[in-house]
Amino acid sequence: MGKIQWKPGNMIYPLPAVIVTCGENEEEYNGLTVAWTGTICTNPPMTYISIRPSRHSYEIIKKQGGFVINLTTEDMAFATDYLGVRSGSKEDKLSKMNLDYDIGEIIKAPLLKKSPVCIECRTTEIKELGSHHMFMAEVVKVHVDEYLLDANNKFHLEQSKPIVYSHGNYFGLGKHQGKFGYSVEKKKKKIKKDNRKRKQ
Repeated sequence: MGKIQWKPGNMIYPLPAVIVTCGENEEEYNGLTVAWTGTICTNPPMTYISIRPSRHSYEIIKKQGGFVINLTTEDMAFATDYLGVRSGSKEDKLSKMNLDYDIGEIIKAPLLKKSPVCIECRTTEIKELGSHHMFMAEVVKVHVDEYLLDANNKFHLEQSKPIVYSHGNYFGLGKHQGKFGYSVEKKKKKIKKDNRKRKQ
């Protein structure tokens, strides 16, 4: 079967489903679910979030000049969805979902204790794109659960069972398919094997 054509739209899936926390005091503390996020630069480490100006957290993040990206897990799926469909202007969503937190060292916003990775981000630029405004930010501090590091200090995020968002649904990562560079590694092994056969 061939492909059918759709009108232009956002079809780059899956995406990380993260909880963005913000606020500089208990009265402001809030969290919202964001899927429009990702990496934009390695050095300096930079990321972004895109949110609608109508969201309750928008003005808080804009005033604060930063935010925290909290990665989510299968155990956090219900809370992740709830924080995306309810407004912090009407209730304390973090308390409602029993999301305990510490406070960031540089960005004084909540670091969710259930999140395996909490990323403190300082806003560097806001781009008004249309329905969403993009907050470009520099990563200024990363907090990682110790159990995700092995004896060699190698990071194993998969052990936390992270979730992703795909076209209105949340999913676990599923079966491991390979590691970065494995396609080249396979070719190298095949060449070495062929060379050994020629020498025999």
